Amino acid sequence: MRMLTAIVDARVFDGERVIDAPTVVIDGAGIEAVGGPVPPGATIVDAAGGTLMPGLIDSHTHTSLDNLGLALRFGVTTELEMMGHWTPAERQAINERDNVADVRSAGMAITPPGGHPSEYGPPDEGTSRGHMPRGRDGDDDLPGDFAIPFCSTPEETVKMIERQVAEGYDYIKIMIEDGTVLGCPGLPMISNEVLTTAVKEAHRHGKLAIAHITTADGARRAVAAGVDGLGHVFIDGPHTPELIAAIAGSGAFVIPTLTVVASAMGHAGAGFAADDRVRGKLGREWLEALAGSMNVYPQGNLDNAFGAVVALHAAGVDILAGTDVSEPRPGFGGMAHGASLHHELQLLVTAGLTPVQALRAATSTPAHRFGLTDRGRITRGARADLLLVDGDPATTISDSLSIRAVWRRGVHQAPVA
Repeated sequence: MRMLTAIVDARVFDGERVIDAPTVVIDGAGIEAVGGPVPPGATIVDAAGGTLMPGLIDSHTHTSLDNLGLALRFGVTTELEMMGHWTPAERQAINERDNVADVRSAGMAITPPGGHPSEYGPPDEGTSRGHMPRGRDGDDDLPGDFAIPFCSTPEETVKMIERQVAEGYDYIKIMIEDGTVLGCPGLPMISNEVLTTAVKEAHRHGKLAIAHITTADGARRAVAAGVDGLGHVFIDGPHTPELIAAIAGSGAFVIPTLTVVASAMGHAGAGFAADDRVRGKLGREWLEALAGSMNVYPQGNLDNAFGAVVALHAAGVDILAGTDVSEPRPGFGGMAHGASLHHELQLLVTAGLTPVQALRAATSTPAHRFGLTDRGRITRGARADLLLVDGDPATTISDSLSIRAVWRRGVHQAPVA
């Protein structure tokens, strides 16, 4: 028996633009029709005064099962994890659940011995233990919360990427980080030989290569090596026309993560956390974390980051919305799963993007760049990952937080006040 739902009289942002579609019909897990009449027997959702959008995609997280549930409260229906550990069975189990956001993951990143992010945890022989979220607890090969395998040679890099591919990870993450803007300068840096090997091996296996960078020099190295995307915007100084042109010419996308950039520069999220639309969906621990900041690079200039984002966008570089949110612990302040993607949208608009351009950065653009062909758009045949909000975020971006309803594969989520 078909279970049809007709969402009527909403303003519809389809992932690219606002369209004239008085009715969007959900049939099971997918979108059956956009526009047209209400089918007989359909359950009608009156969306008058609201805007219907694709479920949001956070293009840079570090997550866990609980965090995926938190993300879904805020209409984030997919998280793209940039470092973490899940078994194939765990990933499949998440794909079969409709009360948490979907997840794609890079697995462990390519990093040199002692390299980022091993500074976040005490060293152990041959590995580094840290405290970023992981998919599960307990693994004979991953002592502590997780263990970071190091790559110091091309041969080790080839083997590690083969393991990542065999375990079903979706793309390859490469760390290019000297610690300058993280409050720990002097971190070991990946060699050019390992970097180029990692990119070539990722591409040989049909995987995207995404580089963690925070400095202009790191961005230059990443682009020269042929990466497909930059996991942050460089923040150690203003952009130059030459660097913008190099990134644009490479075809790489950029995930600016302005939320974590602002946090690193000491801009606390207290004002954002005070919004009742945020407070009502977060517990005390997450609210306290969101209200704080990392403050590891207070000498940084947030306007430089904003200027780089606008220049990159103007040069034709795809901008993807991501937060780098992980877990609520000291040192990781200023972010919370789900909520912070809405903050990222606000910061993108503050930087100079239009609300529609910011919304694309959290819907159709990441779906396109990561090959997620079943989401990020409101179109016939797409997954019914949907977000209904009051107001018009295509005009006033903060309206994205006025959440009225969320669907994940057509399943309506119980509202959290």
